Amino acid sequence: MESQKEARILQEPVARPPGASRSQTPNAKERQEGGPVPAAAALGAEADDDSADGLWELPVEPAKRRPECSRCSRPQKVCLCPFLPAHPLHISTHLYIIQHPAEENKVLRTVPLLAACLPQDKCKVKIGRRFSEERDPELSTVCRKSGTLILYPGAEAANLEEFILDSPVYPSTIIIIDGTWSQAKDIFYKNSLFRHPKQVQLKTSISSQYVIRMQPTNRCLSTLECAAVALSILEKNNYIQETLLRPLQALCSFQLQHGAQIRLSKEHLLKNGLYPKPMPKNKRKLSWINLYFSCSLNRLIDLLVSPFKQSGV
Repeated sequence: MESQKEARILQEPVARPPGASRSQTPNAKERQEGGPVPAAAALGAEADDDSADGLWELPVEPAKRRPECSRCSRPQKVCLCPFLPAHPLHISTHLYIIQHPAEENKVLRTVPLLAACLPQDKCKVKIGRRFSEERDPELSTVCRKSGTLILYPGAEAANLEEFILDSPVYPSTIIIIDGTWSQAKDIFYKNSLFRHPKQVQLKTSISSQYVIRMQPTNRCLSTLECAAVALSILEKNNYIQETLLRPLQALCSFQLQHGAQIRLSKEHLLKNGLYPKPMPKNKRKLSWINLYFSCSLNRLIDLLVSPFKQSGV
């Protein structure tokens, strides 16, 4: 009985004290404390330690990024330059892209494609969350000019096409915020500089062609698409929109051919009961949903609000 008890004790795992190495075995611990170790177990533990020590001495090679195209910023093997215009488009409008830092390193971002289609002096990208007169005097000066617009669908935003018909000063500059809707909202409301330009929005019936990335609604457009529509209106040239959308269409087509799936908008998924995530219980988020989907999701909103009514909140 005692021999069976001893064998069972040896087989039971030994609790690892705080600070002990994860790779340290119970036998190695006993050797450090001077406890008795069976000869066979000691030899096996020493062999394991020797092999582990050898692994630590192996050189670690840094991960190598695939070489990128200097124009479209895509990996050279999937370069989209054949779908870009041979020469930058001739435009008179200045475009400023205010890019959230989280968008800078995304693989399927559209801003590099947009910048590759336009002259360098007409398209400038500003990366950051907070901007001020001291940190960016150039942007501050641009925001205070009477000919500057900011594309943001706020409560005070005017339809771009209607605004340019009645404006005494024809717009020369437009600012577009690049990021998710929550990121764009944070940048707009926490930077007083962006309150100076006139707010405009696009009232268009086109659906986003950026189908490999989910959009909140069917009417939401990517940054490249917003710039394409806005510039075509300001420049009064539909060819600009067609040219800027061509590399985006090629990007989505390539991704779909290599395993990507079409990402339907949240609006579409909610309408058809296909949205995989649980609906928010926060009243602010519910009011946001009501703002965007009130025309088509009244029944869903009633279902979401009913728990609050029953609990007396």
